Amino acid sequence: MPRYPARDRLAVVAALVAPLALSAALLPLRTSFSTAEVALVLVVVVVAVAANGHRFAGALAALSAAVWFDFFFTHPYQRFTITKAADVKTVALLLIVGLAVSQLAAHARRLQMIAVTDADYLSQLHDTAELTQSARSPSTVVDHVKKQLTDLLGLRGCRFEYGSLLGHPPRLEPDGTVVVGRKHWDVDRRGLPDQEIELRTFGNGHFYGRFMLQPTPGTTPSLQARLVAVTLADQVGRALDTAETTHGHG
Repeated sequence: MPRYPARDRLAVVAALVAPLALSAALLPLRTSFSTAEVALVLVVVVVAVAANGHRFAGALAALSAAVWFDFFFTHPYQRFTITKAADVKTVALLLIVGLAVSQLAAHARRLQMIAVTDADYLSQLHDTAELTQSARSPSTVVDHVKKQLTDLLGLRGCRFEYGSLLGHPPRLEPDGTVVVGRKHWDVDRRGLPDQEIELRTFGNGHFYGRFMLQPTPGTTPSLQARLVAVTLADQVGRALDTAETTHGHG
């Protein structure tokens, strides 16, 4: 079973409790509202749960809302049975609409998370690009990117080897894929390999070294994160190339 963050676990609890609590609160007003109006109010709760949780929480809230609507607001009351065809339709619509809006709300939350993540990635790339221009020594850029890669990919550690190509470790390719031997490794399904992974650094077509990435078991960095890692390594390559050119001209 997947392990959800605390926010999502709370959303599951809310999905079970909130429709029941709202139904109980509306119970004294049962004669004042039509069943359609009550159903609309319950849909609002479903949207609120889905927007703050995940799809499972939203779907659970929709199911919970339909169950308690049936129990409290359709004849016969306090029983999980429905005698009127109109009430059957209302319950069905409540469940269908609730499931639909929960999917939309969860999708909107996912898009918001991606946008925030993208902004963070862009900030990291911008910071490194600025450091590349201002740092007096390329080793400053190397150290900066080592820390970035550690955080970005959830690594146990990261080191940089100047000019080394010893051995045949797994390799993080420019397209974000990981190759072990001559075969592609399914990172999304299997996580990163449990051994050091090389990320080669080039500047102006010249090989300058490689970052040796030490994965944390069980981590599964996204393709987007892996592509950012490759871009960061390229920025180190440019810093090393600039330093060599400047030193050569000096």
